[in-house]
Amino acid sequence: MRKKIIAGNWKMNETPSEALKLVETLKPLVNNPDVDVVYCVPAIDIVPVVNAVKGTNVHVGAENLYFEDKGAYTGEVSADMLLDAGVEYVIMGHSERRGYFHETDADINKKLKKALEKGLKPIVCCGESLEQREQGITEDWIRMQIKIAFSGVTADQAKGVVIAYEPIWAIGTGKTATSAQAEEVCKSIRETIAEIYDQATADEIRIQYGGSMNAGNCKELLAQPDIDGGLIGGASLKPDFGKIVNYKD
Repeated sequence: MRKKIIAGNWKMNETPSEALKLVETLKPLVNNPDVDVVYCVPAIDIVPVVNAVKGTNVHVGAENLYFEDKGAYTGEVSADMLLDAGVEYVIMGHSERRGYFHETDADINKKLKKALEKGLKPIVCCGESLEQREQGITEDWIRMQIKIAFSGVTADQAKGVVIAYEPIWAIGTGKTATSAQAEEVCKSIRETIAEIYDQATADEIRIQYGGSMNAGNCKELLAQPDIDGGLIGGASLKPDFGKIVNYKD
């Protein structure tokens, strides 16, 4: 059985002092040894949050990294910087990074290989726009994103990657893919991994659903056979995040 992973993507929210208050609020609510709990926080919040969650079941992730080790890349953060600060996970390929900052599938591939090289645990995002879904190309689009992202990645490396399926039309809109829609795409992602590698690798890799997952709909989504967790946006900044982590209660 794949262990569920519930990750909060804080996006550009919470100052360092606000982050500490949020961590204290959530501490008793997210205590569940049966679920991997991750806070993916803004870069400026990483050090205080890492210190604040010591001794708890919470892991800390970053929202981005750059694929070079060091150099004249003003404003970027390297894998070594994240590791030294105590980060374990890192998100890459989020639709907001792709859309607002023009990151390409090739960029995501470079980031994924750098994260794996350094020992970080990547959360690779993929997803389609409403237009692409209406055109009937959702699965083709996401298969392409996955195949490019995993180019040059070995099967052993791939087993440690988390894939987050986030339909762009459901992020922050309050719209959620039905459990059947979400399962259909997550199953297709697993089948794509099996094509690239083998069924054993596909069976081991964890696939999250993201896109307006909340305390009300998480149980049905997480009951699907190919959905192994959630990448949670706005709901991760509220006490309700604890209800998602403890969705079986």
